Amino acid sequence: MTSRFFRSAVGIGLLAVALIALPFVAALGGQAWVRILDFAILYIFLALGLNIVVGFAGLLDLGYIAFYAVGAYTWALLASPHFGLHLPIWVILPIGASLACLAGVVLGSPTLKLRGDYLAIVTLGFGEIVRIFLNNLNAPINITNGPQGITLIDPVAFGSFKFSGTTQIFGLALSGPQKYYYLLVTLAILVVVINLRLQHSRIGRAWQAIREDEVAAKAVGINTRNIKLLAFAMGASFGGIAGGIFSAMQGFVSPESFSLIESIMVLSMVVLGGMGHIPGVILGAVLLSILPEALRYGIGPLQTAVFGKMLVDPESLRMLAFGLALVLVMRFKPAGLWPSPTRQRELAEAKS
Repeated sequence: MTSRFFRSAVGIGLLAVALIALPFVAALGGQAWVRILDFAILYIFLALGLNIVVGFAGLLDLGYIAFYAVGAYTWALLASPHFGLHLPIWVILPIGASLACLAGVVLGSPTLKLRGDYLAIVTLGFGEIVRIFLNNLNAPINITNGPQGITLIDPVAFGSFKFSGTTQIFGLALSGPQKYYYLLVTLAILVVVINLRLQHSRIGRAWQAIREDEVAAKAVGINTRNIKLLAFAMGASFGGIAGGIFSAMQGFVSPESFSLIESIMVLSMVVLGGMGHIPGVILGAVLLSILPEALRYGIGPLQTAVFGKMLVDPESLRMLAFGLALVLVMRFKPAGLWPSPTRQRELAEAKS
């Protein structure tokens, strides 16, 4: 017992040191790589939120990016010159999470009797409705500024300490992306703890029962209506928080940031890593957010060095590699790169 505790303590300590040092290592390649790390953590937020709906409850959702948009626009409208409001973070984030949660309930209520492809089509339509709604809500009253988006959005700030610009802390110069990194890591750890608690709670077991057999779950007394609505609401609230931080980091939001491809990307992270398995979902989010960017920055110079010119556009090659990776994973690792032990046993039993 003592040796196991010691190994766990050492592992946690090494992980903490790695997380603390990571933005400084990434900064050696430029602040762009630190921003990529920031967005990777944002995608972890989104993937963990969608994992509640898809992985835990088994409800296929292709419109999840709509909740991200709700959180982003909530921050943009309440912390910018657009309406002349500059509210603090502890006011805006709860409002954004609550509005996203409400949007999740609005989406979940009419889809309670839908499953599989039909549910996917309805949620896809919901995501597109939200994007088009934001794109056109500039007349007769200009609320979202339409396709032009909202600019000059306030960064995250605690009193006089702002997360934009460079700040000297204990003799270290921390850039804006580095400060956002530590904020995001702190929030991500909190989100992971909440997900773990949910997974092993009575609610989490009810979600898993609905995922396996909704009729049987209802027969044993589970209120499937309320439990499914709770899954939509909880997943949406994480998307709202991520959207608020995204808006503050960018300083600009527009409807084009919340297209269908973003929903598909987040769903792919959940499926690629391993649905219902929190470490696997984190792995999928990290891989699909960092590796494509590495290809984007590396494939161009590599082509120039080998062939003397650019043969294939890096963006096209990046998406081609992304699609090929998904096909290979679905063919050889259908449960994901890091599936849960339960899912592995289910697939083994199905094959036998």
